Amino acid sequence: MSLTLYFLRHGQTARSRENVFCGSIDPELTPEGLEMAQAFAAAYRSTPWSAIFSSPMQRTRATAQPLCDAVGVEMQLREGLKEINYGKWEAQTVETVSREYHDDYIRWTADPAWYPPTEGELAVAIATRALHVIEEIKQHYNTGNVLIVAHKATIRIILCSLLGIDVGRFRFRLGCPVGSVSIVEFGSNGPLLQNLADRTHLSERLRTLPGT
Repeated sequence: MSLTLYFLRHGQTARSRENVFCGSIDPELTPEGLEMAQAFAAAYRSTPWSAIFSSPMQRTRATAQPLCDAVGVEMQLREGLKEINYGKWEAQTVETVSREYHDDYIRWTADPAWYPPTEGELAVAIATRALHVIEEIKQHYNTGNVLIVAHKATIRIILCSLLGIDVGRFRFRLGCPVGSVSIVEFGSNGPLLQNLADRTHLSERLRTLPGT
């Protein structure tokens, strides 16, 4: 039996619905976001879970909690799983950022690995802190299923790092809508992506909500 990691993005928030930059700010889940969390728990409660890890932000904790309650597994919080810090861009639209921080935005769009949002965080820094958590998990759990509840950029950066994709392309190579789960299995040949951004556990109504 191999180790399998499930990367679950948190449910909908008002910020994801509005499609604004949301990293270090910490909105609650919307009622629909809570429904997404409950739908995941209902669909995956029969999976034998070895551990459940989460970013300490309230939107991820609220997403993980229904499954923790359903299966009786304690949530383990890790700072390394937090979302990218967007600095001066927090709670701003793309249009506003492009206008007010134009040069920074152009550089970040071209290569976020090495050009951060204005006073924000580099993708390579996120990769470093998040992969420390992955290594911790691999050291403690050789086999079984481990859930990791995190954020859009963080999950995509982790997946790029594991799969050998340039971290600077994380925004353009992998999708990660709210409430989606991506599955990576660690076998004899290394990490294998089994599913990307799956949302079949959500109703059509939840899958077609506006936002990102």
